[in-house]
Amino acid sequence: VQLQASGGGLVQAGDSLRLACAASGSTLSGYHMAWFRQAPGKEREFVQSISRSGRNRYPADSVKGRFTISRDNAKNTVYLQMNSLKPEDTAVYYCAGDYSGGYVNTQEADYEYWGPGTLVTVSS
Repeated sequence: VQLQASGGGLVQAGDSLRLACAASGSTLSGYHMAWFRQAPGKEREFVQSISRSGRNRYPADSVKGRFTISRDNAKNTVYLQMNSLKPEDTAVYYCAGDYSGGYVNTQEADYEYWGPGTLVTVSS
């Protein structure tokens, strides 16, 4: 599967933004999906994951209540709705897919497929 994230940009603190991750080459319904992010000078970190069916979601504590992952398997797309953005949310955001996992994982090493990131910049 090939993944392509889009929707990043420059916003102000408190604004909202929705990222999209479009898949090609395979049916996305076979993959647990997740968003990760990497801020300047920091390691990549987990943001949120979603099960193949979309019934189960697992957010990181840092985004709980502000970010929501969702998926539309018919459109082969996963989304990340980001509300109440903060300057510390500034990062390159990556979508990732896990085909082989039985459980929905939160670790970077569990995701086999990655797309190029999209930059989100939140100004204060």
